[in-house]
Order: sequence, then structure tokens, then C-alpha cells
Amino acid sequence: MENVFNFVAILGAGAMGRGIAQLVAQAGSRVVIYDSNPQALESAQSSMTLQWQKMLDKERITQEEMASFQERVRLASDLKDLRECDLVIEAIVENLAVKTSLFLSLEAVINPQCLFTSNTSSLSITAISSGLASPQRLLGLHFFNPVMLMKVVEVIGGLHSHAQDSQRLCRFVTQLGHTPVLAQDTPGFIVNHASRGYSTEALRIVQESIADFAQIDLILKDQAGFKLGPFELLDLTALDVSHPVMEAIYHQYYEEARYRPSFITAQRLAGGLLGKKVAQGFYRYKDGVKLQPEEALVTRMDRDELPSVWVSSKAARRPELYTLFKSLNLQIETTAQPSAQALCWVAPLGLDVTTACVLEGLDPSKTVGIDMLVAPAQSKRWVMATNPALRADMKEAGESILRLDTKAVSVIRDSAGFVTQRVLACLINIGCDMCQQGICTPADLDLAATLGLGYPSGPLALGDALGGQNILEILFNMQTVYGDPRYRASPWLRRRAVLGLSLLHQEA
Repeated sequence: MENVFNFVAILGAGAMGRGIAQLVAQAGSRVVIYDSNPQALESAQSSMTLQWQKMLDKERITQEEMASFQERVRLASDLKDLRECDLVIEAIVENLAVKTSLFLSLEAVINPQCLFTSNTSSLSITAISSGLASPQRLLGLHFFNPVMLMKVVEVIGGLHSHAQDSQRLCRFVTQLGHTPVLAQDTPGFIVNHASRGYSTEALRIVQESIADFAQIDLILKDQAGFKLGPFELLDLTALDVSHPVMEAIYHQYYEEARYRPSFITAQRLAGGLLGKKVAQGFYRYKDGVKLQPEEALVTRMDRDELPSVWVSSKAARRPELYTLFKSLNLQIETTAQPSAQALCWVAPLGLDVTTACVLEGLDPSKTVGIDMLVAPAQSKRWVMATNPALRADMKEAGESILRLDTKAVSVIRDSAGFVTQRVLACLINIGCDMCQQGICTPADLDLAATLGLGYPSGPLALGDALGGQNILEILFNMQTVYGDPRYRASPWLRRRAVLGLSLLHQEA
């Protein structure tokens, strides 16, 4: 197959630049790596050679292939050495002025047919290209670190870009063995935008003293199937990277409530608790391994001390809750109203236990909540919520009942939407609004989220699996409880949910 681009220049010899250079060389194109620092160039060359040697040792490539990869790469410290390139990929410091200046210098020496691209993760492509005589020749080509393993690449067109150039870059990405997704030139593009609901809502839950960092991570991994909890992820990416991105997207969207950051990450960044790379963040690390806090030990009631249980008629997945209690051989009350001795269980969508008690006329001193959004068969953990008026013995009884089952148990304070409902609803709603804004297609959104974020499924497919009407109800109730526009439903979600359409549905 003929190469889409035969001679590719990589600007910047850092981790991203050398990763992109290695990928391009392995795909068959000639590569020149430019950097003003000779030591950075030497380090990049040594790093690529080491990676290829490891591949050779594992018999993933032959000696001849390794030699051909090395022959395709050369180094340059003078922009004039790039004049014959037909594609430039810039991967330097994330600074608008520095990038703009470099592209202006490139435009003066590189042939007019060469296409310019920036690997920026947060800056506007239109803004970077604004000073060029031919701004249409610059697009975004956003790779993710580590380049060889992260198989998705965002292709971003600015206001002046041509559609055929975006398509050409998509063919190039495919030739590299990666998956292209098309994005509009908006803050965060697709991947960084789609991930806003995961970390920021988790931080808000901590800020409300509903649960701690470790509890939230365990809940979202065990109930929702995420590989990493939000605080494990923040430790991995490091707060000196992730917090500025939170602030940048929030301010670029003119203080849109859905993207509101938290003072928690600002404070921890100021205190140097950056994450895994400094051995201390939301967790502590020893030799690169996370030290997982032990879950609190609880005193269980004896079975003969447990009260009877009564389940609200409005409870989500009420039959499955009855099935659980029956399997645990509990005394179940099926009367319209609970007895004076019963422990009442509510399972609201988007409401807190307090509000459910008021709406249903229940005694809060003996009422607990349980999150039933995710089907019990798909969850490894029960999450029970208390309320401010709950008696200590009833709290102990509720936890003791759940611990009769084989699943793990988390007990949190009262929260509209518990933990999983809140985070998933925000994540799905933001994804819906990205489609409403035309930032990307529904298919590209879900593809980017699974490949770029490692989510168990894309936001829209997840919304379909949980039920669009359920997500709409959660958001409506959360906005009612909190009075925060953060939880207002996107028109994309609202219209599809009430019409019974898939969240992936596009209008004809």
C-alpha cells in the first residue's frame, strides 16, 4: 500500500514526539525528528533503538525490520532540514505562543504543499493557525501517551481547514494501525471533553463528605466496571497535568457548570501531592505500587437480632431487591405500610434518602437507601446510603443484612444519586451534549471513550444499557435536590429518552 505521507517531520523529541516517530517509521514512512536541543535528539534516538531491541528480543520483529526502521529515522536541529516533508506533526510544549511562533517559522521554509498538524491536547487549532498566511494547512492530530499502546487519534479541523485534508489524515492514522476519530475544534476535543463527568463529579462527592477517595474508586470499579477509579486515574495522570486541563476546559466554556473543577485538586496540586510519580497523591505508593487502604471493619448483628425488612413500592428494581432479601432468609413485610419494627429500604433514582422519606411519608430514623441502578447480576458491590436521622442500630442492621450476601458492601452518607448514579449520569449527559453540539458523531464519541479512556463502554451505549429515561430521571431529580444547573439534561438526551430512541440515534 502506498504511503499517504512519505516524509514526516516530528517537531519535539520528548516522550510524545519519539513515540509518534517510532510509530510512523514502523508504518513505512521516512521520519525526521526536529528539536533545538541536541541532547533531546540523542535521547530520542536511543529510546527508539531500545524499544526496537526489546521487540527484536521478543521476536516481534526481525533484525532486517529493525534495521529498516532505524534507516528511516534521522535527526535535525535546523528547520531547513524539513523543507521536503509532506507532513509535519508538532509535539512541543503546550504553549500557544511557542507553537504559533514555530509554525510561522516553518511556513517560511517548508514547501507549500506540506500539511501542518499539532498534537495539542487543549489548545484551539484555529488559534494556533491564526497567524499563518495559509491557516487552512494546519489541523490537529492528537495522539495519546503511550503512543504505541493508545490506539485512538483525534483528527481536528480548525475553522479554515478543508474536509479533504481531515480525511487524508484519517487514512494516515489508519495506515499507522491506529483508529481515527473526527472532532470539531472545541475545548478538550473528544476524549478530554468526554472524561469531564468522571473526575469532577467524583471530586464533588468527596467535597460533600459523602464518601472518601478510596470508597468512590471501589464503588465505580465494582458497580460500574471501570478499570481505574477516578482518583487512581488522577494519580496516574498527575495533578500538574490534569488540574490545569480541568480549569482550561471550564474557562474555555465560559464557566459552564457541567465542567466545574474542585478546590480539592487545586489544593493538593499546591501541596505537591501530584500522584504516583512523586509516590503520594490521593493514595501513597511504595516502589510504584499503590498502598490500598483497608476497608473499615464492621460489627455485624447476629441473624436473630436483624429486624424485618420493608421495601418501598417506588424502589428501582424492586423485584430484584425482594429476590435478594428472600435469598438471605430475611423476614419480609409486604404490607402497604411498614411495621414499627421494620427497616425500610428505598432505592430512588437521583433522589437522596432524606427526600425519599419525605415524599413517601417514611420514618427516616429507620430508613436506608440502596443503589439499584446497575443490575445486581452485573455488580460486585452493594452501596447503602444513610440519612442524618438514621438510628445507629438501624444503620448497623442494614449493613449486616447486606453483608450476609457474598458481595462487598460500601456505606455512604446521604447523597442524591448515591455515587454510581451521579457519576454515570454526568458522564452520559456530557457525552449527549457533545453530540448535540456537533463536536463528533455518536459512533466516534463512543469509540474514542473506549479506546482513549478505557471505559467499559462508550457514554451513549452505557446510557442505552441503563435506560435513557432512567438517566433523565436521575438528572432531573439531582437538579431538583441540588438546584445546580450542572445537572440539567442535554436536549439530545431529553428528546431521545422521551421518544424511546437510542442515544446513538442521529436524525435523518
